[in-house]
Amino acid sequence: MTIQGWSQIGLFCLVIFLLTKPVGGFMAKVFSREKTFLDPVLRPLEKAIYRASGIHEDDEMHWTRYARALLLFSAVGLLFTYLLQRIQAHLPLNPQGFPNVPPALAFNTAVSFTTNTNWQAYSGESTMSYLTQMAGLAFHNFTSAAAGLAVAIAFIRGLARRESDSIGNFWVDLTRSILWVLLPACVLGALMFVSQGVIQNFAAYTPVQTVEGAKLLIPQGPVASQEIIKQLGTNGGGFFNANSSHPFENPTPLSNFLQMVCIFAIPAGLTYTLGRFTRNQRHGWAVLAAMSALFLAGVTTVYWAESKGNPLLASAGVDQKQTANQPGGNMEGKESRFAIADSALFATITTGASCGAVNSFHDSFTPLAGMVLMLNIMLGEVIFGGVGAGMYGMLLFVVLTVFIAGLMIGRTPEYLGKKIESKEVKMAMLALLVLEFSILGFSAIGVLVPAGLSSISNPGPHGLSQILYAFTSATGNNGSAFAGLNANTNFYNLTTALAMLFGRFFMIIPLLAIAGSLARKKITPPSLGTFPVEGPLFTSLLVSVVLIVGALTFLPALALGPILEHFLMQAGKVF
Repeated sequence: MTIQGWSQIGLFCLVIFLLTKPVGGFMAKVFSREKTFLDPVLRPLEKAIYRASGIHEDDEMHWTRYARALLLFSAVGLLFTYLLQRIQAHLPLNPQGFPNVPPALAFNTAVSFTTNTNWQAYSGESTMSYLTQMAGLAFHNFTSAAAGLAVAIAFIRGLARRESDSIGNFWVDLTRSILWVLLPACVLGALMFVSQGVIQNFAAYTPVQTVEGAKLLIPQGPVASQEIIKQLGTNGGGFFNANSSHPFENPTPLSNFLQMVCIFAIPAGLTYTLGRFTRNQRHGWAVLAAMSALFLAGVTTVYWAESKGNPLLASAGVDQKQTANQPGGNMEGKESRFAIADSALFATITTGASCGAVNSFHDSFTPLAGMVLMLNIMLGEVIFGGVGAGMYGMLLFVVLTVFIAGLMIGRTPEYLGKKIESKEVKMAMLALLVLEFSILGFSAIGVLVPAGLSSISNPGPHGLSQILYAFTSATGNNGSAFAGLNANTNFYNLTTALAMLFGRFFMIIPLLAIAGSLARKKITPPSLGTFPVEGPLFTSLLVSVVLIVGALTFLPALALGPILEHFLMQAGKVF
């Protein structure tokens, strides 16, 4: 651990804090339909889209209708992406002549990008044509992120409105998410990435000969345009198999820093948007503080564990006071241009958000560091989380926190003046239990059947961690992997696809039900017995509820995986 490393972490946190208000304020204007500086260009385009699609901008939806629109849109997008992969060999923009994607892998990939997971059981540069990458995968990077943002805004509207049967119009929210928020930022971001050396072309792969005489193909493609939306939309699907450790995706320290900032920019901004909509800015800052506390705890642990490294590789000390740390820390699976600090920071960011992009390989992290990355996802992707998904996931925990606080003070719990009753609590618990059932249930199947065990690359507790991480990442719609698991099998393509669908839609539907219920309620003026939802007390209680509900549920599984592996490593046992 070095001053330089801590300085990089501190600079990142400062930049995210400085971006929170302008980004959040802009989104508040966009979804409140207030005038913005982009209106002269985008407003005519938006109206043209509505006319062509038959959308009535002022036709607001009940929560059930909003959910049906989301499900229909997602189903059509999933089918389109599946078919595109199955016939890509017969379509243009395929200079390498890649064959059609096999059915199981095509289904898994279509589900993955539809649910904003971007779990990749394939090598992008040897599987997907340019057309599939752009029209299928990059398309979903926009639409799945926009759908998540739309749901978060709908939930926030439910909090802000009173005695209303509607929570907005899904098609309008989706359109404005893409046109006003994602598209302009991606145009600027792609140009910045190109300036750093990220490639953007349609050239065929370049044949070269090494100094030893071997022949290689250097992949090409439209990378920068997909790179920016994969980070800004917290998608994570890499154009190349090596993802953000590939020099064509992430060539410089500046591009690496920009990618990390893009991942957290919109999720952090939504906390300010929450305050603006509910007219309680202090509540928005309290939610941001809770997210930040969880993030800082995670990055500190990962940086410490990776800096300490593997004690089995420590130098023999000539001095009894010499510590048993690995010289230089654990550099296995890391790019030397990013080293330990930036790798630990990137890994914590990408698992704290439902992004899945990686600039180092999590399978090579020390057991405790790997456990933190896994736990970040297990908590429900609420440590900033994905675009929209982090906000609505955290608001589920806010509902539970307010309910628990109401029990503690002996009165009906209230959240921003609205009574939290049994229906809201049941829906919140249903959403969280579905995630836990999916992660633990599929992991149990994976360690019991030969088809699951045959894919692990390490026996012992690390093999369990590989399986557990796979289903945690899929259910949490994260998309990152330990990278030591062979996931391109019929078993894992099917089971992870089901986990992704459960984690996305079985969480969103109960959440929209809560939004609809809250929108219909009256607002009760605060009294002396009302538990405040701002300030350090609320932030501390919220963090505690996230840790208790999220972490303790998975403690037995973690004890058999990374925790056991850590103690065995300390005892000199390797697998």
